[in-house]
Amino acid sequence: MHMMGNRTSLTRRAVLGGIGGLCVLATFPGRAMAAITADKAESLIGKVVSDINAIINSGTSESAMIQRFEGVFAKYADVDFIALSALGPDGRSASAAQKSAFVKAFRSYIARRYGSRFREFEGGRIDVVSSKTVKSRFEVLTKTQLKGKSPFDVVFVVSAKNGKFIDMQVEGISIVKSERKEIGAMLDRRKGDLNQLIADLQAG
Repeated sequence: MHMMGNRTSLTRRAVLGGIGGLCVLATFPGRAMAAITADKAESLIGKVVSDINAIINSGTSESAMIQRFEGVFAKYADVDFIALSALGPDGRSASAAQKSAFVKAFRSYIARRYGSRFREFEGGRIDVVSSKTVKSRFEVLTKTQLKGKSPFDVVFVVSAKNGKFIDMQVEGISIVKSERKEIGAMLDRRKGDLNQLIADLQAG
């Protein structure tokens, strides 16, 4: 019984990682909007999941899928916000040049870390269910169905202020918070040397 629970947890963790890469890497197309509505937030996520569904069931090679996902990433989320949120308190003392370099390195790191995992989603799909306003954000609920697995919830968080998608939650687990822990651990292993972390993320 416990082993089955662990397998389910690992599968969902993989989804958190793979789909979460979208959140971490992308930038919303065109100029920023002063504000958006719940309908627009839901429409945005509808486009995101439509693109994901097309790619995960395209039958292309892993490297081609990663490239195509990077194209999707380039459309839909706020890279700077999420990367610096993942860096967390360690970024407060960073220079502007370090922050800029970290964002670029973080993008490459996420592409490698998560892009290869989308193969696990082949044969599955994601569907938008509903949206709601929560303070200055919209939470767009989607249902993820992996082949042979029970469906589960994935919530996309969209900023009402600028119309960009800034986080995801898989059954309450935030991708930004998860990455903050991971990046923090990486920094600890390098004794807080941000420049070394940036170089290592760039090198892969």
